[in-house]
Amino acid sequence: MEILIKNGRLVNEGHEYENGTLLIRGERIAEIGRPEADYTDFKGRVIDARGCLVIPGVIDPHVHFREPGLTYKGDMYSESRAAVAGGVTSYMDMPNTIPATTTLDDIARKEEMAAVSSVANYAFYLGATNENIEQVRRIDSSRVCGVKLFMGSSTGGMLVDDDYSISAIFAESPVIVAVHSEDERIIQENMRLFRERYGGDIKPEWHAEIRSAEACYAATARAVELADKYGADLHVLHLSTARELPLFSAKPLSDKHITAEACVNHLWFAAPDYAVKGNLIKVNPAIKSVEDRDALRTAVADGRIDIVATDHAPHTLDEKRLPYWECPSGLPSIEHSLAMMLGLAAAGFFSIGDVVEKMCHAPARRYGVRQRGFLREGMFADIALVTTNADWRVSDREVLYKCGWSPIAGSTLRHRVRTTIINGRVVYDNGVFDESFRGMPLEFDRARA
Repeated sequence: MEILIKNGRLVNEGHEYENGTLLIRGERIAEIGRPEADYTDFKGRVIDARGCLVIPGVIDPHVHFREPGLTYKGDMYSESRAAVAGGVTSYMDMPNTIPATTTLDDIARKEEMAAVSSVANYAFYLGATNENIEQVRRIDSSRVCGVKLFMGSSTGGMLVDDDYSISAIFAESPVIVAVHSEDERIIQENMRLFRERYGGDIKPEWHAEIRSAEACYAATARAVELADKYGADLHVLHLSTARELPLFSAKPLSDKHITAEACVNHLWFAAPDYAVKGNLIKVNPAIKSVEDRDALRTAVADGRIDIVATDHAPHTLDEKRLPYWECPSGLPSIEHSLAMMLGLAAAGFFSIGDVVEKMCHAPARRYGVRQRGFLREGMFADIALVTTNADWRVSDREVLYKCGWSPIAGSTLRHRVRTTIINGRVVYDNGVFDESFRGMPLEFDRARA
């Protein structure tokens, strides 16, 4: 089938085009920008994108879809549907499942699951441990998106705290080393002090003191030092503090081997929100001060933050209502992340072009995603159409997350995804899914686009 998109506002690679046309033929973008008059005799499907942004599909390189082993919280089908409804056409899933994804056979099994159930395109990280450097060495860099290294507490036995193992991973990984960067010794000492002082009576806002800015900075500084020492391709996940930002450069992405990610929740929420949201916004690393949040927003605009992701990590409401020490960290966000970022752009914190760069282009460039992330002739047709005057109120009753809630419930968003196209197919349109569609495994070139 051929699809013609017309009358939209195309945003791509630093440029905006009003009343643009885009022709899809099969799985690929065939033509961009030809006059509408050239399609007078067009016989395919026409999509009128009047009043919409037309952008590349979002590539989210940081999600936890909970399958296998934790599917009461979410699974590849439920969370990929939520992603697609939010304009996310490809995702990269983290390894802290049950069992943890710490072998290449584990990745193969997850790929088999995704082929059956994922509504979006997919890839999977290998989780680093103190013992699996041989698995890291054997990675097929065209198929595996990265190695996830936890330098803070984690699940599934993936806290890597052995100096030899950490050095070997940085020296020998054939793919990006994506680091959860918090110093475990500092966190454990803070936990001990808070338990001694307050026992079980911990307020959610103290989470930012337990998982402190000091813990973040110490681990991030060490990761950057190791990456420089070994020439590793380092990507530091979910920065949460202003203090870490001077460790990163505002140079063009193509000139960097050390890059930084911010997550939409750290750009949206700040410490005063704990008073209303409580443990619903408990996440690791912690959401911190207003000053930290504002510094991260500035870094999105000036280039020190290279990628914006979600760290989508659903838990049930019953789990999030537990007392602080028992409540798990993480929250769902992928269905609303693009709309949230466009809302922040409308508020003037950065531009719409910055949003497209950080959520579409930069993940493709940084990870070497083959033939995706841009509106270019010949590339896969992964596209989102976003209404710019939706004014819709987020409700827990309407979210697609399996966990059934959103931390931004009650908020009004101005932008809303109307249509999502993946691999040339209209997969989501005005609330209706093509339930027969399944995504493809991502492929990687490792030569940045």
